[in-house]
Amino acid sequence: MTSPGRTERLVLPGVLTAEQAARTVAGILATQREDGAIPWFRGHHLDPWDHTEAAMALDAAGEHERAEAAYDWLVRHQNPDGSWYAAYADGDAEAPTDRGRETNFCAYIAVGVWHHYLSTGDETFLDRMWPAVHAAIAFVLELQQPGGEIGWKREDDGTPVTDALLTGSSSVYQALRCALALAEQREEPQPDWELALGRLGHAIRRHPERFLDKSRYSMDWYYPVLGGAVRGEAAEARIDAEWEHFVVPGLGVRCVLPNPWVTGGESAELALALWAMGESERAVQILKWIRHLRAEDGMYWTGYVFEDEAIWPRELTSWTAGSVLLAVAALGGDEATTMVFGGEQLPTGLDPDCCR
Repeated sequence: MTSPGRTERLVLPGVLTAEQAARTVAGILATQREDGAIPWFRGHHLDPWDHTEAAMALDAAGEHERAEAAYDWLVRHQNPDGSWYAAYADGDAEAPTDRGRETNFCAYIAVGVWHHYLSTGDETFLDRMWPAVHAAIAFVLELQQPGGEIGWKREDDGTPVTDALLTGSSSVYQALRCALALAEQREEPQPDWELALGRLGHAIRRHPERFLDKSRYSMDWYYPVLGGAVRGEAAEARIDAEWEHFVVPGLGVRCVLPNPWVTGGESAELALALWAMGESERAVQILKWIRHLRAEDGMYWTGYVFEDEAIWPRELTSWTAGSVLLAVAALGGDEATTMVFGGEQLPTGLDPDCCR
């Protein structure tokens, strides 16, 4: 098991002790395969976004070699067009189980690679990952629409799905900023990415009509804040407007309205968004509330149906554990995590007002 001494940065009174954090990290490591892949749980599928989130949690815990192995897995499985499939089976065959290629899944490698570089300062790693990041961003931006929003995915036959998701586009916004940070570090300017970022941010902030209406989902509520497109007074107004609809005091955050189901991943991500807004007290409170989702082995149940007083589904997911560790890392001041999710030093692209 990971030594508690390595998880001191993941201590948060009332949420995690060093020993508890070490057990959670050990749970993610036990889920990770020898080839670096991190499925949801053993026997279930892997998707590139959640795989990356779990890898970031490993870096926050000081498990840099295992995080690097996760990124190497992505490089080995990248498609020739720069994408990844939406889901891969957990097993020797590693067969794709969903051959769609979702843009936010593909872009997120940039967030993870920048986080790993900030955690380690490893220039060799950066050089090795740059071609994969560059190809992934190129794939994603092929699906940017005239209004700035990012089309959801390509089907297996190459057909583009141009409908845009606010959550996905907000995640891509963060990924583009991290990709531009990588480009700046390598002194390889990417002016097209700067333009794309400005157009995307403008769409997220000013044009909700350009996205499919998924307002029942809590991710559409907080992701524009978490991804960094909406901050300041606009972020505060956005969070306050829906707080009573999505937040269940004492239990966590609903995944979707009106279902009586709170989920650990959404709760931890909202905590991260609150921290990024400067609302650390509310962030810590959310994380305290979801302690009821923590299992004896240090992992976290995906969700809880409070009307039935039942854990559902009965699964302990690597990405739920990862989201909790990342929220705790940000609140604890872990430099790499605060830089990636705080965003103050990330490139901002072109002034979105230029796109009026």
